[in-house]
Amino acid sequence: MQIHHATSPFGRRTLTLAQIASQAIAKTRPTTRALPKWEIYQALCTARMRLGISERALAVLNALLTFHPETTLSGEAIIVFPSNEQLSRRAHGMPASTLRRHLAVLVDAGLIIRRDSPNGKRYARRGRGGGIELAYGFDLAPLLARADEFLRLAAEVEEAARSLKLARERITICRRDISKMIAAAQRELMGESPDEGQIWLDLHTLYRNLIETMPRRGTLEQLETLADQLSTLADDILNRLELQVKTAKLSTIESSNERHIQKSDPESLLDSEPVTQAEHAAKPAPASRTALIQGSYTLGMVLRACPDILDYTRNGIGNWRDFLGATSLARSILRISPSAWEEAQTVMGETQAAVAVACIVQRAANINSAGGYLRSLTRKAEAGQLSLGPILMAQIHAREPQLSRN
Repeated sequence: MQIHHATSPFGRRTLTLAQIASQAIAKTRPTTRALPKWEIYQALCTARMRLGISERALAVLNALLTFHPETTLSGEAIIVFPSNEQLSRRAHGMPASTLRRHLAVLVDAGLIIRRDSPNGKRYARRGRGGGIELAYGFDLAPLLARADEFLRLAAEVEEAARSLKLARERITICRRDISKMIAAAQRELMGESPDEGQIWLDLHTLYRNLIETMPRRGTLEQLETLADQLSTLADDILNRLELQVKTAKLSTIESSNERHIQKSDPESLLDSEPVTQAEHAAKPAPASRTALIQGSYTLGMVLRACPDILDYTRNGIGNWRDFLGATSLARSILRISPSAWEEAQTVMGETQAAVAVACIVQRAANINSAGGYLRSLTRKAEAGQLSLGPILMAQIHAREPQLSRN
């Protein structure tokens, strides 16, 4: 005998098109498919806000799943038929009126289907062998049919929550770094000059303006935008502090070696003679500079080979301290990462790494990635295959025809 599965609810309950759609979806499930019922339930709990289901409705669904004897959902008919009294007991004593309301929510959400008997009771008819031939109750087939949808929604919710958490962590770290770096600068650097003090006051004002725009419950897009802005500000402040530390270090070195420089060759490495763009363009480098030993070259030679580095300073380059400040700014503008810069300084030394950056600035039009090019030079230097002297002389010779025409 062919069994007809009821599609309309018993009594005064009306049949909706949404319920018919849920029944149609349930029919499309593969009969050979089996999935763990609690895995599907956990996905529903994670994605409940996307599905518009309350936690009380999920508690009722949990109780229904406990009446399914298997740990997996599979087969053609997945119908449970507990009485309201049994279901209420499994739902932690939920009142009957509340139970009926949340069962209606599960039906409307397309998670279960009512398979009502002629008299509205829930029961099962068994065959001669003891197996269930026909059952009236709640069909759990939509859970299996829509399992992929639930798992996908749960993965999207988890990824959004993870991204939101990472954005909040970035904001917290940037706020801590910025506030402490500004406090250190105000404590140690603001007394050096009025201009320096005003710079740090402006940075602090910019930081406070960014923080005041942070919403209490912001969206992922809002928090990521704020995190990017704070990260950029933190990088700028750190670069400025690093430049201050390097400037103080170079000032100490120059002071301790001042007497030695006066008695040695005036063409030594720490050439403190002011050099302007017009002077180093008009004055040719001495022939003896073309083969200096161990990368020892003058500032004038570097500026002759790489005059574009002057664009990164306001008052020109008169000594190695000015040169290092200009290359630090150029490094930030060229987006050379701090890790690539630190590696170059470790392998080449601070001065030679700065000269390498100046060479990159001069050839920026022909270089796709300044950071990648600097890493390449660092690897060559680490292997003992890099000499910046010939590179500087090659750039000088490449510019000589143009200089002679000018």
